[in-house]
Amino acid sequence: MDLLNTLVDKGLRRELPTREEALAVLATSDDDLLDVVAAAGKVRRKWFGRRVKLNYLVNLKSGLCPEDCSYCSQRLGSKAEILKYTWLKPEDASKAAAAGVAGGAKRVCLVASGRGPTDRDIDRVSKTIEAIKEQNEDVEVCACLGLLSAGQAERLRAAGADAYNHNLNTSEATYGGITTTHTYADRVDTVQQAQAAGMSACSGLIAGMGESDEDLVDVVFSLRALDPDSVPVNFLIPFEGTPLAKEWNLTPQRALRILAMVRFVCPDVEVRLAGGREVHLRSMQPLALHLVNSIFLGDYLTSEGQEGKADLDMIADAGFEVEGAGETTLPAHRADAVAAAAGCGGGSCGPCGDDSPAAAAPEAEAVAGQDARTDLVAVRRRGAGTDLPPNA
Repeated sequence: MDLLNTLVDKGLRRELPTREEALAVLATSDDDLLDVVAAAGKVRRKWFGRRVKLNYLVNLKSGLCPEDCSYCSQRLGSKAEILKYTWLKPEDASKAAAAGVAGGAKRVCLVASGRGPTDRDIDRVSKTIEAIKEQNEDVEVCACLGLLSAGQAERLRAAGADAYNHNLNTSEATYGGITTTHTYADRVDTVQQAQAAGMSACSGLIAGMGESDEDLVDVVFSLRALDPDSVPVNFLIPFEGTPLAKEWNLTPQRALRILAMVRFVCPDVEVRLAGGREVHLRSMQPLALHLVNSIFLGDYLTSEGQEGKADLDMIADAGFEVEGAGETTLPAHRADAVAAAAGCGGGSCGPCGDDSPAAAAPEAEAVAGQDARTDLVAVRRRGAGTDLPPNA
C-alpha cells in the first residue's frame, strides 16, 4: 500500500505526515489492519527496538474533585462507586511505589485529583518524591497534579520530579464539550510550564468519547506541535455514574488504528498504552506492543487493570523485553535535549487518566452498545488508599 510505504519513510526520518495521510490511517479497513500494524511497527522498532517501558500509577488522592470532566470517575457529581480518600502520607505513597518498582516499573507516576495543587500540596508531593527516591534512587518520578500555578513546576523539579503529566485529552474545537471548569488553553499552559522548568513533558489523549476522526488527528497534531517526550493514549473507561457511561464507541481494530496513527505522527516519542486497554483491546493487546513502547503495569487510578504478571507474560510471549532501569528510553537526539533542559539524565513521561466527545463517527454508531463490555470495568479496591496489597 503506497500510503503505508510513505508513512514508514516519513516516520524513519521523523517527518510529519499530512493530515490527509493521518486520516487515511484511521479510515483503513479491517482487511488492511495487520499491514497497518506492521508498517507502524517498523517505525516503533527504528526508535525503540523491542523494549517496553513499564510505568506504575500511585493515586495520591482519589475522588473529591471540583472539576466537571465528563469522562472522569472522580469528577464533580460523579456517582461512580470509586475509592475516595484524601492525601496519602509520603511513607504510604513510597510503599505503594516500591511495589510497582519491584514488579519491574521504571517510572512511578504520582497522581492527585483536583483542579491543581496548592503550595501546601506541592510540599506534600515534594516529600513523597524525596521518600521514593531515598528508597529507589534510579526510579523516574512523574507528577500529575492538575493545573500548575507560577513557580510550582520549578519546586517540583527541585524536589526531584523528572516529568510532569497533563493530557490535552481531545481537540481544542471540542474541548468545551467535555469540560467547562477549565479550558484547553489552561492545559497547554501547564505543559509548557513543566517544559520551561526542565521537566520531561508528558501529554496525551483519550479516545472513545464519540469523537470524529478529525478530532483525533487534531489533538495528535497539537501534541506533535507541543512536543512532549511522552504521549499516553487512553481509551475511555465508561464508568457507570459518569456522563459518558453509555459511550461504547471502540472496537479492538479501531483502537489499533488510533495507536498506529499516533505512532506515525509522533514516531520518536514514547507512546504509552494507558487506561482502558484491557476493556477495549482485550485479547488483541499483544498487537498493540508493535505500536507502543510503554505501558502501565497493573491497576490504574480508579479502575483495575490486568494482573501485573499477566502484563509481563504478555510482553515476553509477544517477543518483547522489559526496558531496564539503566536504559535510556528516548532516542539519543531526544534524550540529549531532555538532559540539557533538565540538567540531568534523560527521561520521558507517562501518566494518567482513566479515560474525549464530539459528533459520533459512523463506526462509533455501528458498534455502540453491541460491544459494551461492562463486565470488564472493575473499580479498583486494592492498593493505595486500602489495606490490601497493590497489583504490580
